[in-house]
Amino acid sequence: MRGLRHFDTPLLPTPFDARTAPLNRLHRWGAWAGYRAALCFGDVAMEYSALRNAATLYDLCPMQKYAIRGPEAADYLNRLLIRNAGRLSVGGVQYTAWCDDAGQVMDDGTLFRLGPDDYRLWCQELHLPWLLDSADGFDVTVQDVSEALAGLALQGPCAASVLTAAGVDVAGLRPFRCLQAVLGARVMISRTGFTGDLGYEVWCDAGDALAVWDHLMAAGAIWGLRPIGTEALDMARIEAGFIVAGQDFVPAETALREDRVRSPCELGLDWLIDWDKGHFTGRRALLAQRAAGGGRWALAALEVAGNVSAEGSILYRDRKREAGFVTSALWSPVTKRNIALAQIERRHLGASLWVEIYALRELQYAKLMVRVQVVKRPFFVNARRVAVPPGRV
Repeated sequence: MRGLRHFDTPLLPTPFDARTAPLNRLHRWGAWAGYRAALCFGDVAMEYSALRNAATLYDLCPMQKYAIRGPEAADYLNRLLIRNAGRLSVGGVQYTAWCDDAGQVMDDGTLFRLGPDDYRLWCQELHLPWLLDSADGFDVTVQDVSEALAGLALQGPCAASVLTAAGVDVAGLRPFRCLQAVLGARVMISRTGFTGDLGYEVWCDAGDALAVWDHLMAAGAIWGLRPIGTEALDMARIEAGFIVAGQDFVPAETALREDRVRSPCELGLDWLIDWDKGHFTGRRALLAQRAAGGGRWALAALEVAGNVSAEGSILYRDRKREAGFVTSALWSPVTKRNIALAQIERRHLGASLWVEIYALRELQYAKLMVRVQVVKRPFFVNARRVAVPPGRV
């Protein structure tokens, strides 16, 4: 992005901007890590429908991408992350998270292993200083490659068909595995996604971004391939029960108030923790929290009565006592349910829970006290997400 003046370009264009900007009929943009990201290209309902019924492209370029290399890369990552990076085979991908010394989550992300001593860590927040400080004493290099790489999320039931039409055989690609291919340029394709449905992510050099975009759009035209914005993707990720930094939890490094941070146990990420791999940052604190019952808070999936979204609402026990708050919510088109993710004080789980919603109706707000039920997460997951081969639609 050299040559751009910060006062002329407060938000940077991504490598796909030459294609996405003309398609954004509403000119609806949001800020993501210093880049401008499309919120919606035209009609969020149509974009969501394409995501669940056809195939879509979502610009992942603003994600933070770090290259971690060296003979002690696995040891370094095992010291940093709560999951065991050494068990990840070459060509594999794993969902993971990392904490500070107090056991509070700093971020979550995906870890790729491209070689015995070659890893890539993808995440949402900026962490280079923390990663460099954590590397002290290890024979490892950590490099920010965010600007050098471009990425697209190719998601939807027709995603595999699009890749086949583009000349790449993904029939044998298992979930959380990746391969090298050519899509107008050299790319890496991983069978990963954020939708609870069939999906892939395509990564390439930033200079090849437009060639990859054009190749995919040409191959996917017959399958109804279309770009989508963050609003449609957010609907799908809530249905899939996935959490997002800055919305469902506050990263420990950016939290201003001590009571806002959360541990993996409080965010439903304790299943990621490898307690037996040896010491990692935050392990002592997490062991103490586990022994004490798992922490004050719990992330819960809720089904809400009615059809008014509970986004940002307060939860009550027995309609009187505050018990928590909703972080993400929507009326789910695919499950036909009013659903939500919420942080609830653990002691209130199992009690009679209600949510206070203010519904805007003809210029006036109506206060609703609505019953909620704690249910299993995810709300939606399609069998084709893990099917090998994925099948044709």
